[in-house]
Amino acid sequence: MLTKSKQLIFGVCFLIGLSSLSWATDKGKPIDLTAYKDKVVLVDFWASWCSPCRQSFPWLNKMQQKYEAKGLVIIGVNVDENSEDAHKFLKKHPALFKLLFDPKGEHASYYKIPGMPTTLIFDRKGVLQHSHSGFKKKKRQEYEQIIKQALAL
Repeated sequence: MLTKSKQLIFGVCFLIGLSSLSWATDKGKPIDLTAYKDKVVLVDFWASWCSPCRQSFPWLNKMQQKYEAKGLVIIGVNVDENSEDAHKFLKKHPALFKLLFDPKGEHASYYKIPGMPTTLIFDRKGVLQHSHSGFKKKKRQEYEQIIKQALAL
């Protein structure tokens, strides 16, 4: 049963379109998307040992630069337990987008991430619109089309 204060918070979140409560699980921790209201947010879970992640970073950088002015925000979430592994990866494959570090897997657990990389795309109201696992170079155009649809371009 929700307390009065929890009901009020839920109602306010619902009214302003911050639907993060609607896809919550009882495990893990959500990424706070409230700072990105009215933005399309692409969240990419990655790890230093992930070969497709090495291929995805240049493409993610390109998408960030190409669509940032249209309202796209990309957040890379690293799941390495050892932060040094992530920093070594980033020296070879720099990110021109925001990064979060999730060494305990709290965010990955919350979103039930099946493997690396996994991409989640949230619309301008914070509602999950698309998810896929893996990165294939031959599907870059398809991935970009999904971003464009979310941006309503």
